[in-house]
Amino acid sequence: MSDVRPSYAVRVSRPGGRWRVELLAEDAGDELPVLERALGEPGADGWPPPFVVVVDSRLYFVVLRHGPGGMVRALISDATMLEWVLAAEVVERYGIGVDTDGAFDDDETGWPGGDLDVFADDGLTHEELRAIVTADDLWADEMVERIAARLGFADELAAAVAP
Repeated sequence: MSDVRPSYAVRVSRPGGRWRVELLAEDAGDELPVLERALGEPGADGWPPPFVVVVDSRLYFVVLRHGPGGMVRALISDATMLEWVLAAEVVERYGIGVDTDGAFDDDETGWPGGDLDVFADDGLTHEELRAIVTADDLWADEMVERIAARLGFADELAAAVAP
């Protein structure tokens, strides 16, 4: 997927067991309430619920998804990206802890924060997701591509985010 946008926001759902990916914005959204509304009403789309993925400038990505009781579950691939508006809002709103003193290893790779079980209902375990989001050789969009391939919606994602 070399011909993808550097930033984008998509809504991913699985009505009737088939993946559907809708482009919400051609650049990464920085309006957290808009992204939350894109999730729809909790429980309206069945289980597992749809999710929103935002890739911002290939530097980090955010996943939002309804959990039990309608709460919003959040994952950010690099919780140290606080200079970016959306990243800072996600970290603050969802109470994601950030250890800015110890956040970087020797090659200055940040680390994920939030709910690493966000895709567990789709079959992607915490351990598998952690391995993807901590890979030193992947940009955020490449991490999302790996997640999409693992879950089975890579073709739909590629079609939705093609320029």
